[in-house]
This record gives sequence, structure tokens and C-alpha cells, in this order.
Amino acid sequence: MYQKDKYVKNDPEYVYEFINAHPFATFVLNGDRLLATHIPVLADGDPKNFRLFSHISNEYNEQIKYLENGREALLIFHGAQAYVSSSWYKRKGVSTWDYSAVHVNVRLKIQSGNDLEESLKKLVRRFEQEQDSPLYYDEIPDKMVKGLIPHITGFWAEPFKIEAIAKLHQGYKKEDVDSTINHLRKQQDPSARRLVEDIRREHESDQNQNR
Repeated sequence: MYQKDKYVKNDPEYVYEFINAHPFATFVLNGDRLLATHIPVLADGDPKNFRLFSHISNEYNEQIKYLENGREALLIFHGAQAYVSSSWYKRKGVSTWDYSAVHVNVRLKIQSGNDLEESLKKLVRRFEQEQDSPLYYDEIPDKMVKGLIPHITGFWAEPFKIEAIAKLHQGYKKEDVDSTINHLRKQQDPSARRLVEDIRREHESDQNQNR
């Protein structure tokens, strides 16, 4: 991961909140070649001590051949991102890309059947609770659940190294930051619009620390 000092995030609270806010992650492990898939991943614990969990398909994901206890993997959590044109600055310079991400190196542990079911309950609850008429795990027909469970494998992911970055125009002049925000706000890309809020929060935080 790119780790320029002014962009690095070491605060456990930041990392934990970021993972919770961006749970759809890229799951990478090494098989006969590097293999990646995209799955929802949730955290269990607190900012200073947590593990991650998820599951993958047994039939349609070749990672399953390499999913085993002790296997090292990488989970990548993605934040908002967008291109930033140097034409937006008062003095023209080099264009760039603003983004944020968290990389978590983990060791895997296969879940028991009970652990898998509890994980699925938490996963469903996390995302269904925001729905107008939520359908929780225990409300899904038992026949459907029993038909699903044999076709997936759940796993714990124990972190042993965490790297986080938020490249959000730190160190730029205020007028250039303001111009970047204004231009991103006009973009049609939803990610660019979300990035506006990340940049604003980052610079508000810097201002508060400098008071």
C-alpha cells in the first residue's frame, strides 16, 4: 500500500469505523495464482481488538480450494474515490486521485456450523435493519436456510497487520481544496460526491487540531 506519512491513518477508531462503513470488501488469497473475490465482511469486537468474518460459495468460487485454517489472506476495504484535475487549482500542476482504503492482512479459521449460522444472522440483521420491512434470518423459511448452508463456508479472519490511508488533499492550499470540493460536488459520479464529505471532514479535523 502507498504509505506517504501525511495520508497514513493509524488510529484504531478510524480503522474500525471505516471497516463498518465500507463492509463490501475485496478478499485476496494465493492459490495456484492470486485469487480475489468481492464479499461483505463484518467486524466482531471493538476498535482495539476485533476479528472479521464472512463466507464464500463452495461451488462457484475457486478460492474454496485454498480456504483452510492458518492460511494468510488480504482484505481490502474501499472508500470513496475520484480523479482530481490540476485544472481546478489556482496554479496548474499535477493531477491526482483522492481515495481512502484499509488493508487488513489476516489468518483464516474455518467456522463451525453454529458459528456460520450466527454470522449469517448478524450479516442479515446488519443490512436488513435499514429496510422498510426487514426480513431477518429467523424469518427466512427453514427449508431455504437448510438448502443454503451446505453450499457455503464461513470463516473468521484474524488480523495481524493493518494499513490505512486517506489521501484527501492534505497539505494543499485552502483555495485549492475548496475548488476541488466544488468541482467534485458537480460530478455525476456518486463516489465523487461521497468523497466531498471525506475531504471536508479531514480538513475540519486538521483545523480543529491546529487551534
